[in-house]
Amino acid sequence: MNGYGYGMDSGGFGWIGMLLFMVVIIVGLVVLVRALNQGSHGGHAGSVFDTDRTLQIARERFARGELTKEQFETLKRDLGH
Repeated sequence: MNGYGYGMDSGGFGWIGMLLFMVVIIVGLVVLVRALNQGSHGGHAGSVFDTDRTLQIARERFARGELTKEQFETLKRDLGH
């Protein structure tokens, strides 16, 4: 009767091996979630194009009278122009 329970002293790993395995799993999940999250947002290059296109749409709406001058200026300021 050596030790307590099953596998507590198996090959020198036991609970330390299980702890390391859990750390590897958690780190892997964090890396996976970050990679998926980064891929879904595109990147900075796409956001510049989107901002320019959004400003163009706002200009068109202002020209058609769908936006007031104050609304257009607010949109322009919010977009960083």
